[in-house]
Amino acid sequence: MKSVLSLFSILLLSTIIFTGCGEPEPYHYPNYKIIKPEVTCQPKRANIQELLLSSLGKPYVWAEEGPDAFDCSGLTYNIYGSMGMKIPRTASEQAKMGKRVAFQNLHYGDLIFFGSTNKRSTRINHVGIYLGDGWFAHASSKDRKVKYSHFDKEPQYLKRMKLCRRYLSKNERGRYMNCDAPLKKMKITSNRYTTPWKTGMKLPRKAVP
Repeated sequence: MKSVLSLFSILLLSTIIFTGCGEPEPYHYPNYKIIKPEVTCQPKRANIQELLLSSLGKPYVWAEEGPDAFDCSGLTYNIYGSMGMKIPRTASEQAKMGKRVAFQNLHYGDLIFFGSTNKRSTRINHVGIYLGDGWFAHASSKDRKVKYSHFDKEPQYLKRMKLCRRYLSKNERGRYMNCDAPLKKMKITSNRYTTPWKTGMKLPRKAVP
């Protein structure tokens, strides 16, 4: 009888544990857990364009990397990750990786990194994706959405620019995944264990907590 009760207790405990593990943690702002994007396409500029178009207008939410909301580096992390290219999650870490290119040599899909207007400062706090002819896409904390910007229309971004990086070669046959400095290790998870911000949820009052 005791063995039957013991077996029943073990089965009951296992059910409770596995039931609890089956539910992802509910969303709390900010959600700093990094969710790995699903690989859906090949590394091509046409796919960068398609992924950007599908994200355009989606809300800016700090620490989110999609699919319904993004911060600046979450957008770039998601787009390149969706093409199977593993890049760091934060803008400061993304700026360490890839081939450094001059502003006048930028090509579609290259990343542009921004900081303060202080020319002596090297701190990176924003990133965008270059589109050509002075246009770039980014998740803007000011406008609280993914949008297009132009350097002539918003000249403050030109004053804030620090450096530019290329991950995908012009002919799309090569990838520049080298690093100028050691990258910080970041724990990656999936939406099986945590809940990202979803459409219909209330937007945080402050863009940056």
